[in-house]
Amino acid sequence: MSTTTTTTISKSNVGVYTNPAHDLWIAESKPTLEEVKKGEGLKDGEVTIAIKSTGICGSDVHFWHAGRIGPMIVEDTHILGHESAGVILAVHPSVKTLKPGDRVAIEPNTICGHCEPCLTGRYNGCEKVEFLSTPPFHGLLRRYVNHPAVWCHKIGDMSYENGSMLEPLSVALAGMERSGVKLGDPVLVCGAGPIGLVTLLCCNAAGAEPMVITDIDEGRLKFAKELVPRARLYKVERGVTPEQAAEDIIKLGGSVKPSVALECTGVESSIASAIWSVKFGGKVFVIGVGKSEMSVPFMRLSTQEIDLQFQYRYSNTWPRAIRLVESGVIDLKRLVTHRYDIEDAVKAFGTAADPKTGAIKVQIQSEVDT
Repeated sequence: MSTTTTTTISKSNVGVYTNPAHDLWIAESKPTLEEVKKGEGLKDGEVTIAIKSTGICGSDVHFWHAGRIGPMIVEDTHILGHESAGVILAVHPSVKTLKPGDRVAIEPNTICGHCEPCLTGRYNGCEKVEFLSTPPFHGLLRRYVNHPAVWCHKIGDMSYENGSMLEPLSVALAGMERSGVKLGDPVLVCGAGPIGLVTLLCCNAAGAEPMVITDIDEGRLKFAKELVPRARLYKVERGVTPEQAAEDIIKLGGSVKPSVALECTGVESSIASAIWSVKFGGKVFVIGVGKSEMSVPFMRLSTQEIDLQFQYRYSNTWPRAIRLVESGVIDLKRLVTHRYDIEDAVKAFGTAADPKTGAIKVQIQSEVDT
């Protein structure tokens, strides 16, 4: 028997779906309204969450438009979304750490707990990970979701919107930790999309100087300057070689070569520019995802002893992210530019996918009568 807050919820569960034909639509989803009202269907250690706010990630748009990211392929009807926060509706009797009414941010994975990455604390490399929104595992863009309590992090009175933004902040924090950015380091951030901008905020908080951020879009660079006034902006022009871009970036940084480049686009030419930019013994840390195979300036890496390092998701970041947002060290509010109700999710995805809208982070929100 599960404990639940209320039986007065009346809205049916819906999800935001895509498929191999690249359709996008809203339809009924699991758990059903009756299951949620009765607190049924919960497995040992699980809770039911009413999802209140979910951010649209670039990977969601990619799964919709391209149907795949590398080996992760949409092969059936599939629910999107993995940046979510909400309120606990019901808990399995085995759950002692959460109760109905608790506000939580959802870490969107479950792990085996037995493989080497899990046992060594790097569970993002779990050999049997179920990462929500990555096929074949349905995502969080629903009204109600069942999820293990251990991956639901209390957020107190933090807004649900900020709670959902803890996921992209976790991506940036994982990059900051593994890239080793330190106080006073000259840093290059490639890409002024949501992950690049959150990474810029983290570099700013860490005291990196100078900080150069690049993008092909003038509007996003302007947004970056408003977000972090001391950031130096470099607009990537078509036809400019990575070597020339690197010269311009170094000049923009006061002729100080970056010690770390945080590459947030996954684009081949941008990665090459980062490699040509950093100093001898520097590091290019790739956070962005890109095509399965690409060319890099190998001998530049070799003769300059540049470390080329990569990131896959995150681990053990949520408690740190919560502290940073609660304390005001990192302010994520300005990154949310558009908000839609879940019934308008198709329109929300259209906004997120269209560069002309000026969208940075689009949020899909769901009001449930709890």
